[in-house]
Amino acid sequence: MATPRLLWMGVVLLGILGVLQTQAQAAVSVQPDFQQDKFLGRWFSAGLASNSSWFREKKAALSMCKSVVAPTADGGLNLTSTFLRKNQCEIRTMLLQPAGPPGAYSYQSPHWGSTYYVSVVETDYTEYALLHSEGSKSPGQDFRMATLYTRTQTPRAELKEKFTTFCKAQGFTEDTIVFLPQTDKCMTEPE
Repeated sequence: MATPRLLWMGVVLLGILGVLQTQAQAAVSVQPDFQQDKFLGRWFSAGLASNSSWFREKKAALSMCKSVVAPTADGGLNLTSTFLRKNQCEIRTMLLQPAGPPGAYSYQSPHWGSTYYVSVVETDYTEYALLHSEGSKSPGQDFRMATLYTRTQTPRAELKEKFTTFCKAQGFTEDTIVFLPQTDKCMTEPE
């Protein structure tokens, strides 16, 4: 009688280890030796990828937005984005709190009440940054997004290729990746 029970426990433990290994493989790293002070300033959202159904439905209507990253007193970041919505400029600010190694942050969504994790995966600080975000809107509704931020509104082709490769490595497919068109609207607001 003890043998089937031990066998069953072994199978359960292997299953748990398999889940943990899968989660570890899916984990996203952060920029080595991330320097938050160099990450501050103006960025443009040049590319996005997401598994969200909302994103897939709206991606054709999205355009580039301007984001300004500023430090907070507690070591976090304010990420203030200005974007075009229904032909008007809207401004949203996300408070990113440190969550682990430098370059890893958490964000509490006031709309959904859930926590998202944002990682600066790679950046050269002067031209581009690759970010990865993940969380859950509700049980069973996992959310993942990759973002290409650039310092100018005209990213080089190599950066677009780098972003596409990054997205595919994160499990995003071609139809979930979009490069946002430039717009003059909402880009000239004060920083």
